[in-house]
Amino acid sequence: MTDTPQHSLTAQSGVIEGQVHAYALRVFYEDTDAGGVVYHANYLRWFERARSDLLDMLGIDQRAALQEGLGLYTVAEVNLRYLAPARLGDVVVIETWAETVGRVSATLRQTARCGATRLCEATVKVGFISPEGRPRRQPEAWQAAFASLEPITTSGTAEPATKAGAAGREGQE
Repeated sequence: MTDTPQHSLTAQSGVIEGQVHAYALRVFYEDTDAGGVVYHANYLRWFERARSDLLDMLGIDQRAALQEGLGLYTVAEVNLRYLAPARLGDVVVIETWAETVGRVSATLRQTARCGATRLCEATVKVGFISPEGRPRRQPEAWQAAFASLEPITTSGTAEPATKAGAAGREGQE
């Protein structure tokens, strides 16, 4: 028996299946109002958490990019549509996919589901900015990773964008 517990836990908990990232979470008491229904602002937090997990899974290290003076992603616009309530104890899956990917920005779609029930939908536009807050072209490997939802390879390039990802880039900045 060792003094140090051995765990196989990782900070990532999502999975990428095709062009969709899925991130599961459980509704805890702290997520709900007095009636046991999820407080509306928590969907925004959950969507952010799922997007952060997606970046990690794609091999996009925002912290290192910021420390190197490259830049970071920031939310420029978000639209939420509430469809049904989640309740204490529910398992909610956040699905994320890229709708469009441009040189500077990307539009992501997200859906929170409990089983087959859609709870909340989001359209989120993120922009890549310099450390000074100015729009900046995102690294090409990051664009390709977003467009295809394929992790960045060790050589720094991603697999070629799929048909949907490439089509989504047309007309973007």
